[in-house]
Amino acid sequence: MTRGIWMRRLSRQENLIYLAVWGLLFASPLLSLYVRMASDANIRFNWTEVFIAWRQFLPFLLLFLVHNFFLAPLFVYGRRRMAYGSVVLVLVAAFTLYQCSDRPQRGPHRPPMEQTEHLGPPREFRHKPKHRPHGDGMFKPADAPPPIIGEHDVLAVVILILMFGANVGIKGYFRSRDDQKRLSELEKQNLEQQLEYLRYQINPHFFMNTLNNIHALVDIDPEQAKNTILELSKMMRFVLYEGNKQYVHLYYELDFIRHYVALMQLRYTDKVRISLDLPLVPDRKVPPLILITFIENAFKHGISYQNESFIEIAVAVEGENLQFSCRNSKADTSIEDKGGVGLANVRRRLDLLYGHNYSLKIQDEADVYSVELTLPLKS
Repeated sequence: MTRGIWMRRLSRQENLIYLAVWGLLFASPLLSLYVRMASDANIRFNWTEVFIAWRQFLPFLLLFLVHNFFLAPLFVYGRRRMAYGSVVLVLVAAFTLYQCSDRPQRGPHRPPMEQTEHLGPPREFRHKPKHRPHGDGMFKPADAPPPIIGEHDVLAVVILILMFGANVGIKGYFRSRDDQKRLSELEKQNLEQQLEYLRYQINPHFFMNTLNNIHALVDIDPEQAKNTILELSKMMRFVLYEGNKQYVHLYYELDFIRHYVALMQLRYTDKVRISLDLPLVPDRKVPPLILITFIENAFKHGISYQNESFIEIAVAVEGENLQFSCRNSKADTSIEDKGGVGLANVRRRLDLLYGHNYSLKIQDEADVYSVELTLPLKS
């Protein structure tokens, strides 16, 4: 999924949330009126009451649209916090002035004139003082003007600020989801590139050793060298058509190892003891060329032409795991010194493919070098 498609999907999800919230808000006066009509048969449907409620919601909706499409992206995507804060402060101040100017005057209720005439005191006592005693005898105006900002106005401003905050929070959440998705895609691409790089490092290393073996056979047994070239062509076919895949069938991987060991055995005398134990495998998959590096190192650094040497290779399938072991005698210096690049590459491949879900144990003793690898099989 490209970033553009992902962003459009996020935008649709975000807009659906806003549409649902505002739809419920504007439907609430209708729902409230229907509930009251159901509980009291004397109440009739009155559009005026609904329009009055909608008129109170309308300024919030307009400010939300301005904030959602212009101001919130400035903060969440543009990182322009100062500009965002300044504009929001201006909007909140303008909204506060609008609330105060639009607020109905809540003066004291004055009865009609005829009621005043009927209920009032005698005419000679109807002259009221402009001030009445209050508290400790002090006088204050009889009809004090309403406060500049009432409780209703403060509540409306608080709701506006909370609405802006919720809008920024939702946009930040979807921005975080987008960033995580893109990071995951980048990590996946990086993983594939690293695996491709490591495979290209392993393949030339393998063919270099194999061609050196054929070169040695040309002088010793030319006919056998021809047969070995045919074996090599089969192995090259595997590398070309299967080596670039992330996973291959275990049968083909073990068949490749079988050809390689048979080719290597042609070079050595009876002083070199080579054992290969490959099982009948189920229909499972492994990364291609993941085991050959250990076997290459065993042949390269574990064979001595003066002393008796041995290489023992065994593969077993236990449940859903592959058990691989390779033991060899040590000809001179440790394998880590001479074959460190190949082993580092295969370790890196295992880390990238399996994370912590595999086990690799290498024991470098005085006369024996052994490798034990356990990794999960893919179905």
